[in-house]
Amino acid sequence: MIKAAIFDLDNTLVDFLAMKEAAIEAAVLAMIDAGLKMPKEEAKKKIYKIYDQEGIEDQRVFDKFLTKELGKIDYRVHAAGIVGYRRAREAALVLYPHVQLTLMELIKRGVRLAVVSDAPRLQAWLRLYQLNLHHMFSVVITFEDTNKKKPAPEPFKMVLQKLHIKAEGAIMVGDWAERDIVGAKLLGMTTIFARYGDTFGTVHSGADFEIDDIVQVLEIVDKLSGKNIGSGV
Repeated sequence: MIKAAIFDLDNTLVDFLAMKEAAIEAAVLAMIDAGLKMPKEEAKKKIYKIYDQEGIEDQRVFDKFLTKELGKIDYRVHAAGIVGYRRAREAALVLYPHVQLTLMELIKRGVRLAVVSDAPRLQAWLRLYQLNLHHMFSVVITFEDTNKKKPAPEPFKMVLQKLHIKAEGAIMVGDWAERDIVGAKLLGMTTIFARYGDTFGTVHSGADFEIDDIVQVLEIVDKLSGKNIGSGV
């Protein structure tokens, strides 16, 4: 019997990489309009290089970019980049198809919902609130809660403890096989690979199930719970 469904956040519920690309594009164009003397593609490449070194959630990427390229922070350019980034991020941050439907149907089935994300706490909660998902999840575990990233066992153990369930009563849904699937599987959870969010060209996920649309989670939960309830779509 499945009592809880645990989801990764970025590229499982939210199309994070599409949002990031749109936001960086807008930020660079805004900085160029404000006086940055650099071709757009070159600036984007250098910003992504900083993300590669510091992590994709680095909150000071524009400070570092401008300091390195200009020798100082030009605050006219800096402010333009931040505003451009934020406006584009809000417009581009969207859920994958059928996320709202799937979460609501799971709740109707009496399945508790949780998130386990490597994202910083504030950024994860900002995304959940912006997308009006915050009220659906009983537990949200982010990087600061354990200071460990998946596939380390600590985030998975914490979410199970807070949900007051054993591993066999939970499913884990995620797009990153080496983190989401490996970590959850080691604890004995049923694992579901979100192939629609895969950015690595994963061939063998090692998951118990693979899905191309999040709504397929409903069929899996019903099967594991011994029910025969349609997904409604």
